[in-house]
Amino acid sequence: MNRDLSQIDFVAVYADGIIVAHHHVIAAVGVDAQGKKYVHGLAPGSSENVKVVKDLLGALAQCGLDLNIPRLRVIDGFKALRTGIEQMCGKDARVQRCRIHKIRNVTDRRPKDRAKQVRWLMKQAFKLGTLMRKQRLKELAKDLKAQHPDAAASVLEGVDEMFTITELGITGELVRCPATTNVIESPNLAVRRVSGRVTNYKDAEMALRWTAAGFLEAEKSFKKLRGHADLKTLINGLRPNSQPIKKAAYSS
Repeated sequence: MNRDLSQIDFVAVYADGIIVAHHHVIAAVGVDAQGKKYVHGLAPGSSENVKVVKDLLGALAQCGLDLNIPRLRVIDGFKALRTGIEQMCGKDARVQRCRIHKIRNVTDRRPKDRAKQVRWLMKQAFKLGTLMRKQRLKELAKDLKAQHPDAAASVLEGVDEMFTITELGITGELVRCPATTNVIESPNLAVRRVSGRVTNYKDAEMALRWTAAGFLEAEKSFKKLRGHADLKTLINGLRPNSQPIKKAAYSS
């Protein structure tokens, strides 16, 4: 949390939560204009808690991250994450909701024998053009409503932010990474491996330190974002009137 983030132009920020020894930690990973990934920082507490989200964003601001610069923020479906971003970054913050989480939230509310069909329908809807994508999801919600109203409501909840990257003009290989929170979930394996070395956690601060150690270990093997050569499309969509992006510098 002492890193200087002021010299890096981050174009995307991923946020998600992890549980280490029954302690909740929320983490953020940033991606710069060249597609390089960095561990932003951590905060103790759940991603379901607005105050925790604001604490993390506030700490990142103190490290030099300008919260007012347009960036794509990729999150799961927790409302606290969305609320915290809006309160700290403004109502116009561009947010992409994780499509994998959305599909999982819907199919978990369906009988197992019907979940596969719903999963396929949602994946197909995500591939459609602007005019058809939301209509297909609305039709799916209508079909589900009679027998599974909770699943129908889940389909429509936050539906606009399922397609933020589409509205920004992102296509091709680059679509995969900003469409999900996999970028930040992948390091969780390293976090669990490193934190698993400890058999007795004294408190939440100890869990936070070991979580940080795990993320720093994972960062050593970070690869550039898939499709990073097309990041200019994302940048132009976020900042249509901005000056050319300078090459990122980094100091720890």
